[in-house]
Amino acid sequence: MMSEQRIGAAFAAAKDRYAALGVDVEKAIKAADALALSIHCWQGDDVGGFERPGGLSGGGIQTTGNHPGKARSPEELRADIGKALALVPGTKRLSLHAIYGEFGGKAVDRDALEPAHFANWIAWAKEKGVRLDFNATLFSHPLAADGYTLSHRDAKIRSFWVEHLKRARAVGAAMGAAQGGPCMHNTWIPDGAKDLPVDRAGFRGRLLESLDAAFSEAFPASQLEDAIEGKLFGIGSESFVVGSHEFYLGYAATRRKFVTLDMGHYHPTESVADKISAVLPFVPGVLLHVSRGVRWDSDHVVILSDEMLELARELARSSDINRVRIGLDYFDASINRIGAWALGARSTRKALLLAFLEPRAKLLEADASGRGFARLALLEESKSLPWNAVWDEYCSRSAVPLDEGLVAEVEAYERGVLAARK
Repeated sequence: MMSEQRIGAAFAAAKDRYAALGVDVEKAIKAADALALSIHCWQGDDVGGFERPGGLSGGGIQTTGNHPGKARSPEELRADIGKALALVPGTKRLSLHAIYGEFGGKAVDRDALEPAHFANWIAWAKEKGVRLDFNATLFSHPLAADGYTLSHRDAKIRSFWVEHLKRARAVGAAMGAAQGGPCMHNTWIPDGAKDLPVDRAGFRGRLLESLDAAFSEAFPASQLEDAIEGKLFGIGSESFVVGSHEFYLGYAATRRKFVTLDMGHYHPTESVADKISAVLPFVPGVLLHVSRGVRWDSDHVVILSDEMLELARELARSSDINRVRIGLDYFDASINRIGAWALGARSTRKALLLAFLEPRAKLLEADASGRGFARLALLEESKSLPWNAVWDEYCSRSAVPLDEGLVAEVEAYERGVLAARK
């Protein structure tokens, strides 16, 4: 393991190297550390939830793999999340889905959700010093079995889901009130068609009506922020998605909602990084879902990829970064789930640190003066600057493992805790 002395010496040399390019390393660490990452609870149990024994069945979400040791109860999930959070530096939040309520063994359908069902989560978050975000769960339910919810032709089914969304927003507002800061509530629906639809306008008209009804109650901005999430296609909705990016962008702009940009929800040649500055002038804010699509929206564990780096750089360069929220959204059951959580969150934080270490003043100068080669050369030089020494120092200060110690920490938890689960 690297000694504190070696970490300090490497960091001192890195500071000098960055200073020569006009970069304040301490300022970069502080900026990267302050950005909150909303860690998603569903990585820990394969999007099962606690709505009914054995988890959800069918429709809307697919998780691949069956690695031993997934969480089977709220207590186990909270313990696993606590372990994952302890492996990640920086400011953290926790994002919950409605199916993770605790219902005392009673059958509570989604149109009867109450803040009391999340009282233990609120208490746990306060104890851990993290804030909560929330998501209505409009999938994996008998009334979503045919692939439609808020846009359904059946008015009674639409009414059920409108009520669920109303209840979920009220839960989010209660979380915001309890934690003294807004809870971000995100809405995603699976509605769409496998083959070519005829009445696209009819589905979208019903969705518009349902959303207006569900958002009819206004909550204080200090308690709740609303976001809506579009998608290009999904399993079972390859030909048509009712809540497309264009639909939700228009809705967010006219109804003053956050719009959610998920890194896996667009064509592979589209850049989510490029969309941030394009949409921010027209909406209150952007919620990012940080994920990694492989050929399609496959929700792989986030790594330090070119796409992740470009997204982080766009955030660091933005004067409107205070209107952007960052959430993780992936679920891999083929590997150790705590390791997946930690690695994805650390990779996201690492990308943010690299972005804030960018020699921005010199890059802007080259840009403004039309020196395209100088700009390109400096961008390339930035890739090989000693950022890893800054990362090691940052991890050391944050009392989390260095990269070289992450595997040992995760595998020790697997042997000591996860191996006992059947």
